[in-house]
Amino acid sequence: MTSSQTFSRADPPETLCLLRLSALGDITHVLPTLRTLQKHWPATKITWIIGRSEYPLVKAIDNINFIVFDKSAGVSSYLKLNKQLKQYLGNRSFDVLLHMQLSLRASMASLFIPARFKLGFDKARARDMQSLFCNRQITPGSTRQHVVDSFLEFPRYFGLEPVMEWRLPVSRGAIKSVQHKLQTDKKLFVINPCAVAKSRNWRNWTAQGYAAIADYVSDNYGMQTVLTGGNSVLEQNTADDIIALCKTAKPASLVAATSIAELVAVLDIASIVLAPDTGPVHIASALGTDTIGLYAATNPDRAGPYNHRHYVVNKYPQALLKYNNKKVEDAAWGERVRTAECMKLITAADVIRQIDKIMLKQQ
Repeated sequence: MTSSQTFSRADPPETLCLLRLSALGDITHVLPTLRTLQKHWPATKITWIIGRSEYPLVKAIDNINFIVFDKSAGVSSYLKLNKQLKQYLGNRSFDVLLHMQLSLRASMASLFIPARFKLGFDKARARDMQSLFCNRQITPGSTRQHVVDSFLEFPRYFGLEPVMEWRLPVSRGAIKSVQHKLQTDKKLFVINPCAVAKSRNWRNWTAQGYAAIADYVSDNYGMQTVLTGGNSVLEQNTADDIIALCKTAKPASLVAATSIAELVAVLDIASIVLAPDTGPVHIASALGTDTIGLYAATNPDRAGPYNHRHYVVNKYPQALLKYNNKKVEDAAWGERVRTAECMKLITAADVIRQIDKIMLKQQ
């Protein structure tokens, strides 16, 4: 292949490397791109370089060579990546690298990935100098896209029509484990109350709101509320607060008590999942579970649960106008509202309306 040549459906590459390290939600968003590549280029050998924490989510996907990158290891992570690639490739290089992460860490990792054709984001979105690390860029018709659609621009570059499939693996063993932990035959209403556990996080709704919803689904639909989340102090304290504030419901807490496989399992067997803009809301939507996303700090048109955007409680336009003094059409795509107060624009009544819609459909 010369520097001016590209690939197509009729002329696939022999090898392709996909670089997307994090996070859980974005890894989920990559899956239609992966399925598109597998559908149109079935003979292409695909390698996915992925973060250590994210790898368990997708490791059961067939016919993918995963290389795990541990960003917490600092400089040694790049040396280990270089060693793994040399062991896998020998003196060869990939035909194509899809550089699908806008971060300097990922771009530095790309320096160790030998590929003749390095495709990155368009100039309008190529933050952290990503364009310096690529020799090709996607050419989207619009940059005001959902993240899933922005990722699909990578196979579109080669003329491949998107395949809107996720097919996220669900472990039968993990389902049995979760069912054993919960010991209930009631329908499950899963609440993942917290977004990424870090300071200055403006995506989280109130414990009072979640408790009111747990009471509502218990009293009106006989559902068992299950709380999920990680092992941070914030997540554990939030779960404790929700349970204490419930008047009639008795939520079961799996916070800090599930593996990634078990989290996927409980999201899969749930009747409804409720969460803010965080990984589990996207995983649940990818699984086909009815999902209610809570959005005020971030724009659901860009980062909502892709298959269930019609159930989103969307207070982003009101929050953007109130706190940033902007309309959605005038704001930068992906602009955030950076105050915890914005999520209080969401009321329990807003959520109940979406629950009732879903339950009417499920009957």
